[in-house]
Amino acid sequence: MGVGIIVAILIIGGLYIGGVYNSFVRSNEAVDAQWAQIESQYQRRFDLIPNLVESVKGVMTQEQAVFGAIAEARTKYAGAATPDARAEAATGVESALARLLVVMENYPELRSTENVQTLMAELAGTENRISVERMRFNEMVRDYNVSVKTFPGSVLAGFFGFDSRAMFEAQEAAATAPKVDF
Repeated sequence: MGVGIIVAILIIGGLYIGGVYNSFVRSNEAVDAQWAQIESQYQRRFDLIPNLVESVKGVMTQEQAVFGAIAEARTKYAGAATPDARAEAATGVESALARLLVVMENYPELRSTENVQTLMAELAGTENRISVERMRFNEMVRDYNVSVKTFPGSVLAGFFGFDSRAMFEAQEAAATAPKVDF
């Protein structure tokens, strides 16, 4: 009888540990999937940017520095290997886009063209989607990190090699509005 109780306790303990492990795997995969959603929206943004740039390039030939900054930021993003590096590179894209939008404000005839209006509306929609996906990503990372850092999950997480994940945070430079001088 005593052996049966010990076996039952071991089975229940094993099932509990297996359940906690599976929970870590599910949460970790959900975080990865949400990051993929963010990257999908980044790709949408990157697909829109060349069209917008080409639409305004003819009118804004003196703004080559802005176009160069956009191209450089896109290249950095493409070369980034980790989610943290991609988030930092995406901030560079946002900064370059913000400068482009500020410059465009000084060209009323450009803003009135249908093609630019359509692209700007799509870009604004994409930026909103990115914001929502980042928020969801941070919520999932928070939930995952809580499960990895709280007891008894913290003990099992360390044993199984699950570490906390970094949340998406805006870079310090993102808080400063771009300045454009003519």
